[in-house]
Amino acid sequence: MKKLSTLLLILCCASLVACGKGQEINGHNTSTAYRSVKALKNRLPAENRIEFEVSFWTIRDSKKDDKEFLNIVDGKTPQEIIALGKELYQERKAAGYKGYEEYTSWENMITKFSQERNDQDNRKGRSKEAIEKDKANDVLYKL
Repeated sequence: MKKLSTLLLILCCASLVACGKGQEINGHNTSTAYRSVKALKNRLPAENRIEFEVSFWTIRDSKKDDKEFLNIVDGKTPQEIIALGKELYQERKAAGYKGYEEYTSWENMITKFSQERNDQDNRKGRSKEAIEKDKANDVLYKL
């Protein structure tokens, strides 16, 4: 009985330790990093998703070497990735990076990307099946 309670205590502690890393990027290799970024992005509030995504890919663009990139993002939270992305933006903007010439600030760039994403989502036409399904679930009755 004493061994069972000790084993149960160890299992509980191990599960709590494993759950604590749920808000961090797993940078063991590129595929796990991309998977964890996708999962983290889906858990973020809608207003932070674009900023997180842009920050992550800005870091990826600046660090071409996989090992160096993984060392930077491993164990980082979305807020830390966003902070790193902002720093890289400032460095690149000051250095005259051509991709950032049209943006006056980080917030301006994020706003533009958010607008582009919304426009893309709006352009995607709903399928005929989705329209029919909505009609079938309509609560307005013809009297």
